[in-house]
Amino acid sequence: MKKLVTMLLFILIFLVSGSLYAEQKCTEVYGKGLNKISVATGSPGELGLLKVLGEEFSKQENATLCWIKAGTGEALKLLKDKKVDMVMVHAPEAEKKAIKEGWASNRTLIGSNELYIVGPINDPARISEAKDVIEAYRRISNAKAKFVSRGDNSGTHKKEMEIWQKAGISPQGDWYIITKDFMSASLKRANDEKAYFMTDSSTWIMMKKDLPNLKVLFKGDKLLVNVYHALCQGNCSPMAKKFINFLVSEKGQSIIGNFGKDQYEEAFYNGANYARQYEE
Repeated sequence: MKKLVTMLLFILIFLVSGSLYAEQKCTEVYGKGLNKISVATGSPGELGLLKVLGEEFSKQENATLCWIKAGTGEALKLLKDKKVDMVMVHAPEAEKKAIKEGWASNRTLIGSNELYIVGPINDPARISEAKDVIEAYRRISNAKAKFVSRGDNSGTHKKEMEIWQKAGISPQGDWYIITKDFMSASLKRANDEKAYFMTDSSTWIMMKKDLPNLKVLFKGDKLLVNVYHALCQGNCSPMAKKFINFLVSEKGQSIIGNFGKDQYEEAFYNGANYARQYEE
């Protein structure tokens, strides 16, 4: 009888707190606790940062974290449709709009990384001589040099389109290659095509040894800073609030600010204190 009651209780907890799992398949799951939370994000999951954060959080809160792989645009849509508990994204205007419309809440600065424009070693468009990123994009367009775009409404894609707009260009033609894929796959495509591509610094640090046809040709423009925020549903669940608080805790920030250093000798991300100078 006792076993039956325990089993029924577990099923009830799963149905109440884990119903989202049935709607949205987890890309990976971290921890084995009874308290369930689903998080949609792109590169932080691909690179392994979310795994470290999720496993540490699961120890503290007896939690199970479901990662759903999604770029910023898709992640925000999942949040709006109430298919995930929270997101980690980098599209400030879209985030603010979500808060204003009331279907997202608890927008919290958690860190940042940078965007690099990488490209063929011989730099046919000579973007390394550009004074800013807008000029770099104009040079690529004028040269009709191959350029890979994610084209997936991710935070990186949104930033790319913002720069094209500021440059007064609507990119199109054979030189403009749209992948509809994530960061790492698009970066590999750029390497294969010997094309220009805007990658986040974190993915580049991890993958550069396997990309012999590419090098960093432009970086340092303020427009190329990725500022990450965590957001949860308008009616934020207790576990989502706890995870957001964990992300900005001393432990969470230490994980974010040091992730990658052991293996690659430089961190993939900066913490919230550094990112605050770029906050919009």
